[in-house]
Amino acid sequence: MGPTLLLDLDGTLVDSVPDLTSALNRLMARRSLAPFAAAETTRLVGDGVAKLVERAFAARGLVPDSGAVAEFSADYGAHAAVATRLFPGVKETLTVLARDGWRLGVCTNKPEAASHDVLAAMGIAPLIAAVGGGDSFPVRKPDPKHLLATLEQAGGVVGRAVMCGDHANDVAAARGAGLPCIFAGWGYGTPAMAEGATAVAQDVPAMAVIARRLLGAG
Repeated sequence: MGPTLLLDLDGTLVDSVPDLTSALNRLMARRSLAPFAAAETTRLVGDGVAKLVERAFAARGLVPDSGAVAEFSADYGAHAAVATRLFPGVKETLTVLARDGWRLGVCTNKPEAASHDVLAAMGIAPLIAAVGGGDSFPVRKPDPKHLLATLEQAGGVVGRAVMCGDHANDVAAARGAGLPCIFAGWGYGTPAMAEGATAVAQDVPAMAVIARRLLGAG
């Protein structure tokens, strides 16, 4: 069985904060609430759309109204790849890994449809064997079953797989699933979130080197 690399999306493969911030600020503007700077949005990311909206409203001393999550989801879904960009080295690194026989899967708390749209817009969708979104299964990260279900869809197996992500949820899910975890040091997470990770990579090419070493795969 060949090796599999599971990857988080936001903060690991793509810098999506510009589009998330724009959608969030349109939501705020429609309610006459103050906008968010990109750095503020970055701190809200990591647990899916509903939690992002909940945290945004909490930052304004409020709770979301009944239509806020659906409204944000529809707006963001229509503008998910306007200013979003790949992190340096992503396309080149994934292309080489796929050429060398690695299965690549994306395990993200972002909704699956938006995830597919972003991957397609970034030109890397053909490299990805499976996408497990935040609404793909009954569970999501940090539940390890989210990773395991995505791994199964990608055609991989525990023992020949590694996870890479930039959030504590990625580390917790990987540990629960029995997978080594590479913390994406270039992403949105704080250094404290790397606690429990098998290794920390400072850029995407270094991640690939570590993944190969962890699985003994050339």
